Amino acid sequence: MKMAEKIIGLAAMLVALSLVFFSCSNDSVSAGEPDTTGNDTIPPNPADTSMIVDHTCCDITVIPRQAIQDAIDGLVIAYGHTSHGSQLISGMDELAAFLGDDLYNHSMDGAGNTLELRDKVMPGDLGAPNWTSWEDTTRTYLSSHPDVNVIIWSWCGEVSGATEENINTYLFLMSGLETDYPDVSFVYMTGHLDGQPPGFTIHVRNQQIRDYCIDNDKILYDFADIESYDPDGNYYADKRAADNCDYDSNGDTNRDANWALDWQEAHPGEWYECWPLHTQHLNGNLKAYAAWYLWARLGGWDGSND
Repeated sequence: MKMAEKIIGLAAMLVALSLVFFSCSNDSVSAGEPDTTGNDTIPPNPADTSMIVDHTCCDITVIPRQAIQDAIDGLVIAYGHTSHGSQLISGMDELAAFLGDDLYNHSMDGAGNTLELRDKVMPGDLGAPNWTSWEDTTRTYLSSHPDVNVIIWSWCGEVSGATEENINTYLFLMSGLETDYPDVSFVYMTGHLDGQPPGFTIHVRNQQIRDYCIDNDKILYDFADIESYDPDGNYYADKRAADNCDYDSNGDTNRDANWALDWQEAHPGEWYECWPLHTQHLNGNLKAYAAWYLWARLGGWDGSND
């Protein structure tokens, strides 16, 4: 290979890695079945930013205080979710008390120098009551609330049984919203872990969402990736990890351990109670840390500590 070709190839690899670590046809795959289909996606729709918020974004101490204030000053967020999506809010609700810092408070109206986070003002989630209602709900809400500049929706359990076409519908509708509301940041999200082993529906469909977001410079809150790692960087999604943090510790297909409970027991004082639905306190902590990382980035922070 000529030197110029080597340089071009290396440059392309570095670009791809920088996107990943800046933090990835119709079928009929059901939950619990292996998915061996391809990953055709909808045509790309350029966006102004690429932002992958995953388990590497769960260190609350790296976010400058000014970046938190800038998010408070600049963002008006509307969040639609059902039970699993409430994990972000449960974690955020108790974070200020844990840190001893009122700057991390949030409210529905932004009063008292708090982040304006309008929680559950849009009913349903990305798959309930069906695969498309959330899009019309978003348009209706934005038409009467033009001050909103961030829209975020979460899944409940729908990705566990989603087809490639279902996810393409989601991506297509998000792309249309971005086109029609260029001044609003739309946050994509993956679905929660459900105990399926590698290669099965939840992992393939979540990767479909990641790949689209990476390839098309979207904003992704990677819900599943955040709950795939403990704070020490140990990985559990390949061990049949479920949303409550249970996993198979010895490869016998039975979930016999819980990484969050084990970490909490080994690190007293390094986590806080927040009572997130379906999961452990630590998972709620991590979801809150990553949420504030997301808000800070959307508020203008470039991700550096300078």
